[in-house]
Amino acid sequence: MKKLNKLSAGFLALVAFVGFNACSDDDNLIIASPQGGPQLVTPASGTSIVLTAANEQNLATTLVWNDADYGAQTAINYDVQVALSGTEFAAPIAAGSTNERFISWTNQQLNDVVIAAGLSPFVAGDIDVRVISSIGTQDAEQQISDVLTLNVTPYTTSLPKIAVPGNHQGWDPATAPRLAASGFGASDYEGYVWLETEYKFVAPDDTGNFAWGNTDWGDDGSFSGILTEDGEVNVPATPGYYLVQVDTENLTYSATQYSNWGLIGSATPTGWDSDNDMTYDPATQTFSITLNLTADEIKFRANDDWGWNYGDTGADGSLENGGDNIAVPAAGNYTVVLDLSNPREYTYTLTQN
Repeated sequence: MKKLNKLSAGFLALVAFVGFNACSDDDNLIIASPQGGPQLVTPASGTSIVLTAANEQNLATTLVWNDADYGAQTAINYDVQVALSGTEFAAPIAAGSTNERFISWTNQQLNDVVIAAGLSPFVAGDIDVRVISSIGTQDAEQQISDVLTLNVTPYTTSLPKIAVPGNHQGWDPATAPRLAASGFGASDYEGYVWLETEYKFVAPDDTGNFAWGNTDWGDDGSFSGILTEDGEVNVPATPGYYLVQVDTENLTYSATQYSNWGLIGSATPTGWDSDNDMTYDPATQTFSITLNLTADEIKFRANDDWGWNYGDTGADGSLENGGDNIAVPAAGNYTVVLDLSNPREYTYTLTQN
């Protein structure tokens, strides 16, 4: 009997201890529940913002809101969303997450967001902005703020392009080489293309895709460098590497064959007297040569003639027609690569072996 009494007493003590702690835990339990979503404060709805590439890293605006209410002190997550105005956030773009009551965007950050939402460069357009609050690691108990509208003018640093489909690549506009304009809104396009027998020019659609059914141009039938959209014929070519230039406003084009590129200069074995021929690689769309160079100067020129040559004004790795001589840093054996595949952004590399 004594043993049984001792066991009963121990058991009762354990029950009492557990009960006491359970009550203590219940007293400290915090239950959070949605009481009201975040309220946007600034900027004011209807604010106009003009974004520019020159101010990419500068502050564009700061979105501020009042805290959401969950009826208790708890950490709150905030996710900012942007969408084209009037679309009811059918395709929202994530514009930042934070535990603070604000988020700031640089020109570049806001530009990326509104372009992704569907605004067009250099055209003012309206976007809707909202904030969604939640708690916990699973983003539970979401609450949505009111919506404000911003009028934003985005920018682009990408040059407008047209495609050059033809026999050289299977007549597929989506994968065809591109020509680039000199600036946004300009109608003059250029680029280097390997051509075979026939080709045309195709513009992008409103979403930037290249496909048949878009605006396209061909020769007017006179084969004198005149383009037309109606009744056009394919532009003829003999196989080779060409500088192709097009003006879609004046409806003209030209294709000058520059299949032979060479390295020339005081750093080369033949000096300024003759070219050292480079080899074209269709897989990489580049010209290259490996040779010994002295610590002197070089340039690239086409067709063994000074009528068309490239140098590097500013020594920044980018090429300009008629640019400055390129300095070779030290004597040695080099592989030199000329890359004309990116329209209006022609580059080169000098790699010492």
